[in-house]
Amino acid sequence: MTNKELQQELAQLRQQNEKLKKINRVLMQRIEESGSLGNQPYATFEHSVQLAQQVQDKTRILNETLAELERSNRALKQANEQANIFKQRFIDAIESISDAFVLLDSDGRIILQNSHFLNYWKKVGLKTEQGTNLNDFKALAKTRGIISQAYPGNANQNPVYKLSDNRWFQLSERRTREGGWVMLYTDITALKMAESARYEQAMAQKSKLLQNLVDNLSQGVIMISSHNQVEVWNQRFIEMSKLSPQMLRSNPFLQNLTASTELDLSLTDSTRNDAHKVQKLTNGTVVEMRSHRLSNGKTINTYTDITAAHQYAESLRESESRLRLITDNVPAMIAYVGADLTFQFTNKVYQDWYGRESGERYGVDLVNQRVNSQFEQLQPYVTRALQGESVSFEVEESNHLGQPAYLHKSYVPNRDANGSVLGFFVLVRDITTRIKSAIALQKAHDSLEVRVNERTAQLQKLNHVLQNEVEERRRVQLNLTAAKREAEQANASKSKFLAAVSHDLLQPLNAAQLFTSTLSSQIPQQADEKLVGSISNSLDDLENLISTLVDISKLDAGVVKADKHHFNLGELLINLVNEYQHQSAQFNVALKHVPVNAIVHSDSVLLARILRNFLSNAFRYTDNGKVLLGCRRKADHITIQVWDNGSGIAQDQLSEIFKEFKRLSTSQKAFRNGLGLGLAIVDKLSTVLQHPIEVDSVEGKGSVFSVTVPIGAPESGKKEHTHINHALASTDLTGRKIWLVDNDASICEAMKQLLGKWQCEVTTAASFEQLRSQVNLGSDIVDLLIVDYHLDNDENGLDVAVEVNQLREKPLPTLMITANYSDELKAQVKTHGILLLNKPVKPMKLKTSIFFLLK
Repeated sequence: MTNKELQQELAQLRQQNEKLKKINRVLMQRIEESGSLGNQPYATFEHSVQLAQQVQDKTRILNETLAELERSNRALKQANEQANIFKQRFIDAIESISDAFVLLDSDGRIILQNSHFLNYWKKVGLKTEQGTNLNDFKALAKTRGIISQAYPGNANQNPVYKLSDNRWFQLSERRTREGGWVMLYTDITALKMAESARYEQAMAQKSKLLQNLVDNLSQGVIMISSHNQVEVWNQRFIEMSKLSPQMLRSNPFLQNLTASTELDLSLTDSTRNDAHKVQKLTNGTVVEMRSHRLSNGKTINTYTDITAAHQYAESLRESESRLRLITDNVPAMIAYVGADLTFQFTNKVYQDWYGRESGERYGVDLVNQRVNSQFEQLQPYVTRALQGESVSFEVEESNHLGQPAYLHKSYVPNRDANGSVLGFFVLVRDITTRIKSAIALQKAHDSLEVRVNERTAQLQKLNHVLQNEVEERRRVQLNLTAAKREAEQANASKSKFLAAVSHDLLQPLNAAQLFTSTLSSQIPQQADEKLVGSISNSLDDLENLISTLVDISKLDAGVVKADKHHFNLGELLINLVNEYQHQSAQFNVALKHVPVNAIVHSDSVLLARILRNFLSNAFRYTDNGKVLLGCRRKADHITIQVWDNGSGIAQDQLSEIFKEFKRLSTSQKAFRNGLGLGLAIVDKLSTVLQHPIEVDSVEGKGSVFSVTVPIGAPESGKKEHTHINHALASTDLTGRKIWLVDNDASICEAMKQLLGKWQCEVTTAASFEQLRSQVNLGSDIVDLLIVDYHLDNDENGLDVAVEVNQLREKPLPTLMITANYSDELKAQVKTHGILLLNKPVKPMKLKTSIFFLLK
């Protein structure tokens, strides 16, 4: 029971006790006044005793209640003391926190607040006290402008207030059990200032990064305001426009900048969202300009240098024009159909046959083309072509005039770098004559069958005679076989003899050429210089003759093997044209070339040798004429042709020109040098490569030589790039130290003079021991080691190079110059990282090789 209830019960007991006392006094008084009559007094007494007993019980209960009340009073006092202690501690606690604390009742009035809450508002001229309604207080603060901004909170964020003195507070509140509120106002001014500083720093950093990004763009970029002022630009725009940053800052209006730059800045006047324009500057630069309007009214202009792309596009247009010129003059019908079955290209012959208009050659559906044949007949072949298969078939069609014909069609798929089919080429040839001939031949065959039966009887009679002749021929064949064996042995001996003789001749020839090259730079007199030039030309002719003999001997010995790979034929032809363009003036010949872009499968070195012989013959046998190098595609092969309008070859001589030491007498230029072995080498090389060669000629009008090569597939992976440009970046050999090991004293002397002319320091030796006696192989400074392969006393240059490099901490760049042409030696030097040159070596080639090794 509570203290209040105990006090109420005590008051009721006291009141009842007083009533009992009064009743007891009245009863005693009545007994004393009336006397004792009968049982009435006793009953009264007994009743009095009961009343007394009740009074005692009530008194006892009252005393117990008083004791309980006393204990409750003591407990209440103790509780009040604890409550006061707790209240003081609570006040101390809320005073100790750094936040402003306020406790509200359910009506929003202040019950309790700490000094921080009181002082926060006292600083702005407001006083909070107990009983103040906080909502009214906030409204008053907003009215006076003390609270400048208020940001309401949500489920994830507390409300935030900004005061007029730039202080920030965050409100945290919670409901009490009685329906009131506990609120904490946290001063977040420092946090807000730090956050603002971080934001400004981040924005500055982002602006710096954005400016760096814009400055590093390959495009020129500017941002123009809605008032046509340049606000942002990058370094590339300054370079392209020739405008200074000072001019852009001081006078940013476009109308003021237009006269100071060649770039067309009027692109921003367009009302389009994305304007585009191309401008060619006076220095040849082509600039692509684009304008992008933003939603805020500003515009971003980009200026891109597309000079290379523009030149490439012009080159493509020129190539397309040349291709159109060529294909329009080819007698075959040519077209290209995309994967969507629409024509993207047709030549003039195709248009004339099918009656297509010139402007209609692109975008026409193959299914709905105007031809007198059903697409269902072509569809299986089209499907196979789009699946990557080359197909050929024959079909009977009528042209646009209704004339029937037999056509041979070939569909060749066109693949991209990933192997996907982009479309297919259509090649159509009119084979009406061939088909009619075949029909005529069939009829003749039927009639011949009867005649064959008649002739069979006659042949049986002759059979006996032929058997006798066969026996005679068998004996002759045995004699021919023996003669052939003797001829082959003689040919092998000849090949070995030529190889040995040419090898021995190359040594002094190499020395003579080196001496001649050195001598040519030291002759002051023009007459002597011509004499040296004549000697050099004679040595070059001798070198060509020896090299030709070596090639013939190697081909006859069967040591030349084809190293076939896939390569771009167009690049090989361009290199040959560049090589022979320098000779065209010497022979008074105009060399023309039809470019081609095709991948073939062959040995590029051996194929180039065949084409060089074709071109050399065309130059020699053409007086003040023209030579044409071009290609024709036939199914999965390409025929490379060399045309000339020279003297031509008689028909009975066409088979003779491929024989060894055979030269025609139709041109005097052809006899100035050579042994007549060029076409013999071509014939042997075609056998090695398995590439058929053909020749067609009209005496007095010209000739055409051709070789047919299979089409290849592009190889995967990146192409290897030569380092020769890097090697030739510096052409100064002054002070370079070179060790030379060669057993031929004349070559050592010639090499020393030639390298000395290039300001090199040369040490020569005939063997490894002689070199070691002159230098310290392990520690002396040296840039290059040059060795010959064949040395004296069973020593070779490869062993010398290996021994020298084993003695050094870092291997020396090594060059081997030898007359040994064997593939085995090439493989060995490649394994050891040695560069190989075959004698005789040209001075320029030697110098280029040294630059390459010293790069």
